Amino acid sequence: MSAAQPGTPRPRILRACGVALDVGTRPLVVGVLNATPDSFYDRGRYFERDRALARADELVAEGADLLEVGGETARPGPPVDAAEERRRVAPLIALLARRLPVPIAVDTYKPDVARAALDAGAVLVNDISGLADSRMIELAAATGAALVAMHIQGLPKVRQLSPRYGSVVEEVYAFLNERTARALALGVAADRLVVDPGLSFGKAPEHDLEILRRLGTFSRLGYPIYLATSRKNYIRDVLALPAEDLLEGTFAAVAYGVAQGVHLIRTHDVRSIARVIRMTLAIARTPEAAQRAFTGRAAAPGGHTAAAGDAGGSGEGSDT
Repeated sequence: MSAAQPGTPRPRILRACGVALDVGTRPLVVGVLNATPDSFYDRGRYFERDRALARADELVAEGADLLEVGGETARPGPPVDAAEERRRVAPLIALLARRLPVPIAVDTYKPDVARAALDAGAVLVNDISGLADSRMIELAAATGAALVAMHIQGLPKVRQLSPRYGSVVEEVYAFLNERTARALALGVAADRLVVDPGLSFGKAPEHDLEILRRLGTFSRLGYPIYLATSRKNYIRDVLALPAEDLLEGTFAAVAYGVAQGVHLIRTHDVRSIARVIRMTLAIARTPEAAQRAFTGRAAAPGGHTAAAGDAGGSGEGSDT
């Protein structure tokens, strides 16, 4: 198992529009809320507004430290028009920001959608294009939003039929290093940046597995690591199972990531993943230290940091 690199300072605080997120005590759980009619996971079950709000309440009750709202599936196919995507996410985010005690993120690669989401109350943008559009970086710099830079080979919504790498970890690392350097140069503060190696985005299963084996390598970049592995394609392919049977494989990948020091974990299954995190920390630390890591809250407004919260009890073929 590739642990976090020795001598690399572990990021402690992620700042996002006046919110300070404690990413140094334990991994934070990012609950996925799909505002789409075609999600592979929920089949559009939460597309209607009342159902989306009820699902948001449920995710927070299960232990989500943040909620990430997405208005477009990442599966290959025609992109959703930006106006339609704004219609799906911005009014919902406005309601959630007033309703919930946790910060809201938006999953979009379109700057116009991100602007509407931030205006509605989101504080973090997860950009699966790898910050391909400099307007997204400029928006984050102007608003103080946190920004996830994800690696992707190719373009969002376009399937890579035969992705190739000379050395996948080194190439993904170089990509993320270049994109975060670009964000810094355009005015995004270092404590507002997050990196995501982009499992299943332009990668074959063997690439995803190699990235997982060496996740600790990305700690050398100096930014929090965002692990988005929930029910991903490589798990489906390794286990030869349908999407609805990939929870146990997801558990294994998450536990492996926690042991290597990831900071945020994006998931559809908040209650179960929170338990996986707690158990993994109990093994890696002590049960008492793991319990203390789940005391308090994970975020506070105004730049003040609170303790981590109580969790209680390819991309291209998987989606948001």
